[in-house]
Amino acid sequence: MFLALAGCSGATILPEADNLTSAVILDESAAAAAISRYRASHGLGPVTLDPSLIRAASYQAESNAKAGRLSHEIGGTFNSRMALAGFGRSFAAENLSAGSNTFDEVLARWKASPEHNKNMLMPQLKRVGVARVDAPGTRYKRFWALVLAGS
Repeated sequence: MFLALAGCSGATILPEADNLTSAVILDESAAAAAISRYRASHGLGPVTLDPSLIRAASYQAESNAKAGRLSHEIGGTFNSRMALAGFGRSFAAENLSAGSNTFDEVLARWKASPEHNKNMLMPQLKRVGVARVDAPGTRYKRFWALVLAGS
């Protein structure tokens, strides 16, 4: 069964396009551990990092940063991007955000958002990838993507 959930409803359109971007080196292990602790506090199992999902998250964060706006459709549909990552027939979800300085800040935002929170607490999700790409010339400056998938 394939289930694609996207926490953001609709695109926020800004005038910037083709912005200069730079990938930020994150401690993905710490991010996965934080998500696992949060899931454990809700009686759910941990998540593990997946290199394919890190690449998928990086691609989507960069696509949004270059466009200067948030959209799950930039860079292709979520379903097509998940199929390219090798997760076309599993449970999957994607959380996007912009503006947060740290992973702790963006995680707090996702926890406070009912749809994003629901994505992180899906019992079927076992693997994650997270990325941040900075685009200093845009309104939000920082773009985040979290991609989660079943095993």
